[in-house]
Amino acid sequence: MKPGRLNLAAGMLRPGTGSLRSQLMVRSLLLLAILLVGVGIFQYLFMEHFLYRNKADAVQRQIRAVPGEMWQRIAEGSRRGRDNPPFFGFPSATVVYRDPTGAVYDLAPDPKGISAPVLAAKAYEEVQLALRNERTRPPRYWIAKNGEGTEQLVVLQNVRGFGGAAGGIIQVSMDTAPLKTDLYRQLAIYGGISFIALLLGWLLFVPVIRRTLVPLSNVTARMEKIDSGSLGERLPSGQGQAEIDQLASSVNRMLERLDESFRSEREAKERMRRFVADASHELRTPLTSIHGFLEVLLRGAAAHPEQLERSLRSMHGESLRLSKLVQDLLLLARLDHQPKLDKTPADLGGIVEEMEAQLRLLAQDREVRVELSPTPRLLLDRDKIKQVVLNLFHNAVQHTDPQQGRILVSVSFSGGKVTLIVSDNGTGIPPAQLPLIFDRFYRLDESRARIHGGTGLGLSISRSIVELHGGSIGADSEVGRGSAFRVEFPAEPASS
Repeated sequence: MKPGRLNLAAGMLRPGTGSLRSQLMVRSLLLLAILLVGVGIFQYLFMEHFLYRNKADAVQRQIRAVPGEMWQRIAEGSRRGRDNPPFFGFPSATVVYRDPTGAVYDLAPDPKGISAPVLAAKAYEEVQLALRNERTRPPRYWIAKNGEGTEQLVVLQNVRGFGGAAGGIIQVSMDTAPLKTDLYRQLAIYGGISFIALLLGWLLFVPVIRRTLVPLSNVTARMEKIDSGSLGERLPSGQGQAEIDQLASSVNRMLERLDESFRSEREAKERMRRFVADASHELRTPLTSIHGFLEVLLRGAAAHPEQLERSLRSMHGESLRLSKLVQDLLLLARLDHQPKLDKTPADLGGIVEEMEAQLRLLAQDREVRVELSPTPRLLLDRDKIKQVVLNLFHNAVQHTDPQQGRILVSVSFSGGKVTLIVSDNGTGIPPAQLPLIFDRFYRLDESRARIHGGTGLGLSISRSIVELHGGSIGADSEVGRGSAFRVEFPAEPASS
């Protein structure tokens, strides 16, 4: 993980223009402000309609409280030029009467001299229609402007004339400025309350967001330690926030894999270093011997038949050991790359039985006992399995007495596994060295292994072959009483 990304993540939690805390603060307050503005706009529109409607309803009730005949008499008096009594219910409004013929009579002019607006003819027709049809209800009010451009609230109410005949229409017009003054006052109060709410929100959001981001701050602090090289550190989990805990668990699993990869890489490099060093040492030894014998021959030993034969035989033996070492190294390299085995259905006991004569010849004077039990057929590479048996048997021969040695080779079936055991009564393996015997170039007795031509790779090759077959290999030993090498294969049904 790059340090720059961790520094950026840490900066997102510290107060500043680009910090996560500041962004959460600004965006939360911005969202709250948008909501408050939206509520204010809705409240303004609702209150405006509410005030206009209530005022219109009150005016209509006042108009209906006066009998229609009285409105008609007042209109007649106005037509003849008589002064009408003041309308105490409409102190700051203009009252106009429209008779059925469309004639207009100014019953009460506005004290401020504001003229009444004239509505569209359709508005008056709707009111007249409501008078003839009781189920039809015209709009409660209209907003219109007079000739001077003054906005007014207009209320129309139909009245009946003498004897229930169709009467005219009363139009009451009043300036909307006083209503809007009350509306603006309410809006100002709401704006002040909203500002106080934003201020309180800012004061409360700071500790709340800081407390909410504590788990993320802990994760960032721990990531900075990891970035400095402490891969053993792990992110805290179980902090009470599902998303942060899930992130911590995912990062911890990633760190586990990275740590395991780095550890495997270090171990692989160490194994490679040891392997190269051991291989160089093993190759250098026979080459040094051959080089020494050649120098002896060049100095005149070739003229003596006995020395010449002895030198040639020694060089021949060293060249054979060198050739075997190279072959073993090539085989291990191929096994490390997971080669494709030539598996066929085979009987493990039958393979050992075929090798019995070869094993007895290799044991020389040692006692060899072979015990074979019926076993299921397995999918095996016959040549590779024979090599495993030879390696284990040769290892037993190397560590047993030539005359008193006893070697047992057995094949049995138990617990769903086919088991091959090669045991001996040799010197045994010390407990401290038992876990190392399958390592490459590892020898219990360096001098005896070299005398018998061992390379220290036989058990490593055997383990690789067994594991490629899906089996396992192990050893039990007791110093002075011998060793037993156990190879187990799962008894899966063999298919052709």
